[in-house]
Amino acid sequence: MIKYEMIANKIRQRIQEEFYPVDSLIPDQISLAKEFGVSRMTVKKAMDVLALEGLIFRKRGSGTYVKKTALKNGLNANAMEYEGLTKQLVGHEVKGEIISFSVEFPEDEIRETLMIDKHDPVYKIIRLRIVDGEPYIIEHTFMNANLIPGLSEEALNSSIYQYIHNELGLQFGGAYRKIHAAKSSKYDQEYLGCAADDPVLEVEQVVHLEDGTPFEYSRSRNRYDKRSYTVVDLQSKNKG
Repeated sequence: MIKYEMIANKIRQRIQEEFYPVDSLIPDQISLAKEFGVSRMTVKKAMDVLALEGLIFRKRGSGTYVKKTALKNGLNANAMEYEGLTKQLVGHEVKGEIISFSVEFPEDEIRETLMIDKHDPVYKIIRLRIVDGEPYIIEHTFMNANLIPGLSEEALNSSIYQYIHNELGLQFGGAYRKIHAAKSSKYDQEYLGCAADDPVLEVEQVVHLEDGTPFEYSRSRNRYDKRSYTVVDLQSKNKG
């Protein structure tokens, strides 16, 4: 993950957890640069991301503050954030409900995406994510079982990514994501309460470990009225 994205994620989490309360002054760029061991320019890029997301605002001669509306953006997602719902939705109750879970040998498309042999097993997981007691997302996931051994029902019901980080000690290096509209499927209609003619927002992604090895291919199905994604373009901001 790029350093300024990592810093933006950390500060965003602090805002969501109210470590930095609404209207509070965020530490200055020099202090944050020292804390994270980066340059002030890197911190500035991170703050630019948060400003464009509507989480912070700057007062000339005073500093950077948390916006009053920051905590209302909790169910909106950064399109560049791939670390999972539990981390994204701090302050909300996030649970998982297993629809199906099996270990199998992959089809050619999955094998090629995950760069594995046809004899390498994968987890095939269909899971409903529930946020604050309401059905939120259905995740269709294939995961390299050799890279992620011992995946348990407990992890599936809570956070797979926390298991990967905390129990296996693995860190992510990045993700490729594609977001597009689709028609609702039988799973969407049964578990998300979609109508047959409702659109859904599908997020397709491949997630890599630090060394660049892909370990997960997934498709997340979002109700059109429950989830939105924000794209922050720093290059466009700096043009002209």
